[in-house]
Amino acid sequence: MKKDDCFYLGKIVKKYSFKGELLIKLDTDQPELYEELDALFLDINNNLIPYFIESSQLHKSNLLRVQFEDVETEADAEALIKTEVFLPLEFLPKLEGNKFYFHEIIGFKMMDENYGIVGEITGVNDSTSQSLFEVENQGREILIPMNDEFIVRVERDTKTIVVNTPEGLIDLYL
Repeated sequence: MKKDDCFYLGKIVKKYSFKGELLIKLDTDQPELYEELDALFLDINNNLIPYFIESSQLHKSNLLRVQFEDVETEADAEALIKTEVFLPLEFLPKLEGNKFYFHEIIGFKMMDENYGIVGEITGVNDSTSQSLFEVENQGREILIPMNDEFIVRVERDTKTIVVNTPEGLIDLYL
């Protein structure tokens, strides 16, 4: 399994018991979707290794308490702390309307109601406090804030995101 075929689910943050149980901090708004899994992929030395789950249950709000097969001691569990956890993309719930996953919109066209075709979405910059669409327009990068008020609609069938940006925003880049 390659990382490109997976999504980041969370990170193992600490041991739970002396029997090798671990707590995974889930990076999701819907932790209950991941309570009944059979296996997870752990990033061990940049390789995704499947770990099979004996038992799991939600612990507090966004922590998943997990007992993996063959992780039976505190030492086994200790070795996995701070390990990132992944799942295949098909485990993501389908989104509808104007909600989307960042990986899903790469390659979509962006169209502004006032400006017209802006370009192709090549990425999402989420390293800032406001996530940004990265749009390529004839070799130039245009950054559009990923603001719910700007997004008019997501057209999955035509692979287009229609936005209504403030006047002059796109012109700043051209």
